[in-house]
Amino acid sequence: MVYAIDFGTSNTVIARWNAVTQQPETVTLPGLSLKLGQNPPLVPSLLYVENGQQGQVLAGQVVRDRGLDVNGDRRFFRNFKRGIGAEIQGFLPELDGQTIRFEQAGSWFLTTVIEQLRAIDPQFDGLVLTVPVDSFEAYRNWLTQVCQGLQVSQVRLLDEPTAAALGYGLAQQGTLLVVDFGGGTLDLSLVKLESSRAGQTKPLGFLLKWGQKVLEESTQRPQIARVLAKAGQNLGGADLDQWLVEHFAATQGLSTSPLTLRLAERLKIQLSQQEQATEVYFNDATLESYELQLDRAGFQSILQANGFFSRLDESMNQVLQQARRQGLEPGDVDAVLLVGGTAQIPAVKTWLEQHFPVEKIRAERPFEAIAQGALQIEQGMEVKDYLYHSYGIRYWDRRNNCHGWHPLIKEGQPYPMPQPVELFLGASLENQPSIELVIGELGSETGSTEVFFDGDRLVTRTVSAGQSAVKALNDSDAARTIAQLTPPGYPGSDRIKILFRVDESRFLRMTVEDLLTAQTLVSDRAVVQLS
Repeated sequence: MVYAIDFGTSNTVIARWNAVTQQPETVTLPGLSLKLGQNPPLVPSLLYVENGQQGQVLAGQVVRDRGLDVNGDRRFFRNFKRGIGAEIQGFLPELDGQTIRFEQAGSWFLTTVIEQLRAIDPQFDGLVLTVPVDSFEAYRNWLTQVCQGLQVSQVRLLDEPTAAALGYGLAQQGTLLVVDFGGGTLDLSLVKLESSRAGQTKPLGFLLKWGQKVLEESTQRPQIARVLAKAGQNLGGADLDQWLVEHFAATQGLSTSPLTLRLAERLKIQLSQQEQATEVYFNDATLESYELQLDRAGFQSILQANGFFSRLDESMNQVLQQARRQGLEPGDVDAVLLVGGTAQIPAVKTWLEQHFPVEKIRAERPFEAIAQGALQIEQGMEVKDYLYHSYGIRYWDRRNNCHGWHPLIKEGQPYPMPQPVELFLGASLENQPSIELVIGELGSETGSTEVFFDGDRLVTRTVSAGQSAVKALNDSDAARTIAQLTPPGYPGSDRIKILFRVDESRFLRMTVEDLLTAQTLVSDRAVVQLS
C-alpha cells in the first residue's frame, strides 16, 4: 500500500488509494488527526518533546488536546517546517542536553506519522512526499535523510503545486494555474495536462526513488502533467497570524505568546467565513483574559500595511513572465486552483479576480488536493518537470574583491538534458597539483528570505532585493577537488574539460578530461541532486 503525505507548516494530510472505490481517500490517524467528525481529518503540524535524548515526542492533535500548545513551554514546536534547511539566526532551544534544530523536530514529526501508518497498515510499503516548489537543496536532502532511515521500499518526491493540479481531478486537457498558499509558503505553478504519445508508458517524473520494487507498466496511455512555470516564496498563514498579534499589541497592548498566536489564527479562520469575528479567552486560574475583534476591512488594511499584496504580485509576475516566454498569456489559463488554508482568505480570492475571470477560479478542495493528487503518479500519471533554480560555479571577482557566481545551467532546463554543458579550466598557480570547483544553487534574483529569531519567536522576512540567494552544494575540503593533475598544471592554457549533464533523477553528473594527457580523470560522477 502506497501513502501520500503532504507535510504542511500548519497541517499535514495523509492519503491512500481506495481499491474498492478507485478513488483517493484521506486517512485518519488515531490521536494525531483532528477529532472525529471534523472534515477533512487534518493532522496539526505540532510537536511536543517529552525527552529529546530518547526521542520521546507527542505529535499532532494530542498536543492541542493536552493544552501543550498554549502554555509557552520551550518543548513545544510549531511552524518548524519553515526552519528546515534555512539559515537560522538567534535562539534555538536546548532540551535534555542537546540543541533542537528544526530538522530534528521535523524528523520526529514525520517519523511519528509514518510509524502510526505502519501500525494501522502492515502492508504499508511506499510513500509519495510533496515538497514546496521553492525548496532549496537542503530541504530535499533533509527529506531524503529522513526517509532513508525508514523501512520503506520506495519513496518519491513531487512538487506540491503539481500534485494539487492532479488532485482537483481535471481529466480534460488544459493549462492550470495552481495557487498553493498554506501556513508557510506561497507556491504558484502553471501546469499543462496533456495526453502522452502512444506507447509512452515509462514514468518520467519520479523525483526520488529507492528500493528495487518494479512497477508494472500501465496498458493505458498515461496523462502527463507538464510544468510550464513556477514561482514561490516564504509567505504563509503563520506570517498573517504574527501580523495580527502585532496589530493587537499596538492597539490593545497584547503580548506575543503561543496562546495569542493561536487566538489570532482562529480569528483569521473566522474571517474567511464571515464579515466580523471575535475571539474571547479567560483563564480561571490566572484571571487572564483577552477579547479580540476584527472585521474583513480591518484585516485587509493589516495585510496591505505589511506588503502582502505586493508580494503576491511579485510571484504572479514571475509566473506570467515565464509563461509569456513560451507564448502563453493569462487568457490561455483554463482554470485557477486554490490550495491551502491561506488561499481561502477572501482578500486572496479578490486579488486573483484582478488577473482571471471569477468563473475560472476553483477553491472546493483546499486541503486534500495535494495529498490525493500525489497518489496519481501511482495510477498511470507521469510528470514532466524542469529545474526550478539555476546552477553555477564560483569564481573570484577581482574588480569587486569578492566571490561571484557564473551561471552554468539555467533555470527551466528540462531533464534529462539532451546535451551536456562544456566548461574549460586552466591552472591559476605554478606547479598546481589539483583543480577545485565550487558549484552553487542560485535562487531568485528578485530577493531572498531570511529566517531568524526575535527572542523565542520565529520570523521570516524578505531581504536583499535585487541580489541572488546562493547555496553552495559542495563547499567542503573533500568535495571541492574535482581533478588531480599529473603532471602538475601551469597557468596560461586550458588544462581540463568538464562535461556537465543532469540525468532523469535530477543528479548533476560530471565527466573530467585532462587535455594534456588525453586521459579521463572522472567519468559521469554524480555531484549532487538538483531541485
